[in-house]
Amino acid sequence: MRSDFGHASFVYKMQGSGNDFILIDNTESRVPQKAMAEWAQKICRRAFGAGADGLIFLDEAPADSEADYIWHFYNADGSRAEMCGNGSRCAARLAYELELAGRTHVLGTDAGPVRAEVLPETDEAKVQLTAPIDLKTSMTLSAAGRELTVHHVNTGVPHVVQVVDDVDSVDLATIAPALRYHDAFAPAGGNINFIQVTGPDTIRLRTYERGVEDETYACGTGAAAAVYIANQLGLCAPAATVTTSGGEHLTISQENGNLYLQGQAVLVYKGRLFLRSVGLG
Repeated sequence: MRSDFGHASFVYKMQGSGNDFILIDNTESRVPQKAMAEWAQKICRRAFGAGADGLIFLDEAPADSEADYIWHFYNADGSRAEMCGNGSRCAARLAYELELAGRTHVLGTDAGPVRAEVLPETDEAKVQLTAPIDLKTSMTLSAAGRELTVHHVNTGVPHVVQVVDDVDSVDLATIAPALRYHDAFAPAGGNINFIQVTGPDTIRLRTYERGVEDETYACGTGAAAAVYIANQLGLCAPAATVTTSGGEHLTISQENGNLYLQGQAVLVYKGRLFLRSVGLG
């Protein structure tokens, strides 16, 4: 090249059923943790950066950890997240491909250890999510000028679920932000999910993600929350297929009190990202 674009970082772009991420092997890159939030903000900006729902750093696990490796996960706005279902599946796939871990392994997250199984022959990965907690059903809340019946569960991160007749007709742009910042879920807020039960083991899902502050094409922990809540309400089986707003399918199953999430984890590209070009140089 004629011009000097300065320092570059090697990155991987992945998507998990429509949730897209930039991943960095921090065992090689050595980005200091104090800089990671800014990296997420700059790199995840669509049109100006690489564009993604989140930024994932794969790093070495502490010597006393049961994990094979750990991650540092940041939403596009630079906020650190405890867990991300689709992100964990992408992390597991990349860790396997980079030989940081075996086909079956443990990923260390802020929400606790996540057991993963990589299925490269089908471009899929399956993870065992942390046990669901903080279940609250049939909460009546005033939001966006209306009375809403919603449900809450934490499947690694907090999720609010509303069961609707038709997800396509939901005024997500108005209702979701009002629920996301509702006092009932302060101070952390929640991810907002609208679900339509279409059969005994099928659900349609739209999710407004905290930290992205917009609707995303998919949300793994949101899909798990959707099935868990619907099953608790007697609306679907313990195992179900969730169709996301991006048209992808996620498989949620419950075994021995544990929630499992399975779906595609695809490496889209790898390349060098010029730091100065995204405001990091």
